[in-house]
Amino acid sequence: MGTTDADRNRADGEGPVREVTVAPFWIGRRTVTNTEFAAFVEDAGYVTGAERHGWSFVFDGLVPDELRRHAQRPPTAPWWCRVDGATWRHPEGGDSTIGERMDHPAVHVDHFDALAYCEWAGLRLPTEAEWEYAARGGLVQARYPWGDELTPDGVHRCNIWQGRFPVANTMDDGFLGTAPADSYPPNGYGLYNMAGNVWEWCADWWGTARVMRGGSYLCHDSYCNRYRVAARTRNDPDSCGGNLGFRCARDA
Repeated sequence: MGTTDADRNRADGEGPVREVTVAPFWIGRRTVTNTEFAAFVEDAGYVTGAERHGWSFVFDGLVPDELRRHAQRPPTAPWWCRVDGATWRHPEGGDSTIGERMDHPAVHVDHFDALAYCEWAGLRLPTEAEWEYAARGGLVQARYPWGDELTPDGVHRCNIWQGRFPVANTMDDGFLGTAPADSYPPNGYGLYNMAGNVWEWCADWWGTARVMRGGSYLCHDSYCNRYRVAARTRNDPDSCGGNLGFRCARDA
């Protein structure tokens, strides 16, 4: 795990390199989609953390004007808006729906929600080591799941921010928010979107927080290179937002 890349960002937790052994495992080809999460909610009668609390964080550029004007914002990340009614069913709050996004990752799910889905499905969350092994797709010390170039031959391979963050996204990769969970070519192990699109919960603790991997559609090299394979971050287990989802794993 980790990287020897001279350009690594220490703030993004990419080093040091360490040897880790993982037992054989299976991991989802893609993140859990709205279709799959809806089946769980209907069958289990489950209510997510965001639904219980009545709000979640939504990226400013996706928030309707009437909600944006009065939204509360974290002072250290003013591009996030606290939006009443934002949930996995209503990703931008208000009248927003997942109707045209059933194949997109389920978002606004906290760590407890992800664990509940996994238990219902007879699966589990991947460990951080499993996640990185899978994300590398058989490549050794590559920056990204497909190699060392972010846009090989000028082709975008993941859903991240292009342009000037957070005010002008040129959407060269085709998306402002989430993309379908099987967008872009898979890596060498046949796994989709192991970089960008949505952050993915892992099973590991990091202090009192839980590890997240993969980066999201809001990652931009001006402040966050965490769409790189070795990068890592963390969040409180009861946190959720419009760029946070998960995929499942199981023992082989």
